[in-house]
Amino acid sequence: MNDAKRRLNPSIFDSRWLPLSKTRKHLEFIIENYLKGKGDKVLADFGCGDMPYKPILSPFVSNYIGLDLKENKLADIHISPEGKIQLEENSVDIILSTQVLEHVEDPAGYLDESFRVLKNNGQLVISTHGYWIYHPTPFDYWRWTSSGLQKVLKKAGYEIEYFKGILSRPAVGLLLIQDSLIFKIPKFLIPLIAFPFQIMMFLIDKILASQKSRDSDAAIYIAVCKAVKNQH
Repeated sequence: MNDAKRRLNPSIFDSRWLPLSKTRKHLEFIIENYLKGKGDKVLADFGCGDMPYKPILSPFVSNYIGLDLKENKLADIHISPEGKIQLEENSVDIILSTQVLEHVEDPAGYLDESFRVLKNNGQLVISTHGYWIYHPTPFDYWRWTSSGLQKVLKKAGYEIEYFKGILSRPAVGLLLIQDSLIFKIPKFLIPLIAFPFQIMMFLIDKILASQKSRDSDAAIYIAVCKAVKNQH
């Protein structure tokens, strides 16, 4: 299974089944409650990779643009090494950024460039990590607390409309143990370990954690932010 299909439809035998499936559910909620039914929209997927969420987002926008470095041949527009986008100011309705911010050398510059191309009251849909293992692709620079992430978003000029945590601290503890066990075993054995751990993570996340606790302390944070330009 390629990475795009894995992110969109993860197998329960996948070591990332729970966080990936929960991320998709949050995105579907965001589509239904924040993006759907608002006329023609231009969406730019900033750091698009293989655009895993395009199938569920493209029906609700008129133009889906993949933005990434020149190494990504799937991107519609290549950004400069400094992270500059070849798009005009106030030209985009929605910026999508899923699991990108932790890999960006200059997060403030990335958020400022997103803000620049967004229209007034345009939306940034962003997810990034709280707790997570080191995963350079090719770099991995940052982790955030919930308050730290909200602070950098607000500093960039965004008004936070929706902010949720995905995967609670007890579940993350199991995730880290799982990853330690599968780190050096043959790939064909990974599902034998991943399946029971994903089930245990699902149960412990459901039983021991509330959404309020996840919102303050989680593996992944996802947010919808409005670019309020008349105050910036």
